[in-house]
Amino acid sequence: MQFKTLLFDVQDNVAHITLNRPEAANAINLELAKELMYALMQCDEDPLIRAVLITGAGPLFCGGGDVKRFAQKGEDLPHYLKEITVRLHVAMSYLVRMDPPVVAAVHGSAAGAGMSLACACDMTLAAESARFTMAYTRLGLTPDGGATYTLTRLVGLKRTLDLALNNRILSAEEAFNWGIVTRVVPEKDLITEAMALAGQLAAGPTKAFGATKRLLQSGLTESFEAQMKNESRSISEMARTADGREGISAFVGKRAPKFKGQ
Repeated sequence: MQFKTLLFDVQDNVAHITLNRPEAANAINLELAKELMYALMQCDEDPLIRAVLITGAGPLFCGGGDVKRFAQKGEDLPHYLKEITVRLHVAMSYLVRMDPPVVAAVHGSAAGAGMSLACACDMTLAAESARFTMAYTRLGLTPDGGATYTLTRLVGLKRTLDLALNNRILSAEEAFNWGIVTRVVPEKDLITEAMALAGQLAAGPTKAFGATKRLLQSGLTESFEAQMKNESRSISEMARTADGREGISAFVGKRAPKFKGQ
């Protein structure tokens, strides 16, 4: 489909998604929420896509929801917010559950739903100048985009409360120390390093990556015995895949594996 609020391109098995409303700090309105849902749905469906890179156009990654648009909605705002979040949350569900690993490259500010998006990605690279803030309660609203799920698991309840109630702004280094960011890099190297990481992941065993993601997610809530059953089932399933057989063959043959995402 043709996108108006984001850029979508696939190169060398990496889907590049760029939030493209720089004049509005890449803020999420209904159209962007819909298009992000469709883009991530395509990433989940297309077997040629084996990694995803999410960036933002202009000086900011994503400023959160489009508050100016919210103000124009008047009495219709509750319904409008429900429309946005339903589509945004479908997008986030695809992002978290899909096989291809998702890399975020954050520069400038990741606020509100922008921070939620960064937290939901599998790996998040941040420019040294990047800043992270929840910002919801500053507007008298509550978090969305899965932040109340991801952040409590990343940083714990007390720190999440500090972020959510005090709207604390984290530097890139603080976000790294808290476990929100995977790596902090110089601004000039952000896209280069993020593309290299996404390319590396795209060359890996895509199905095993996806299964590992889902195991780690279920491991947060399952009992120890139930999770070990999940692990047993998963490793057996991966042994049936072409990449599973290739990985073992390459190890025994003392050569680098050539995974195909199958």
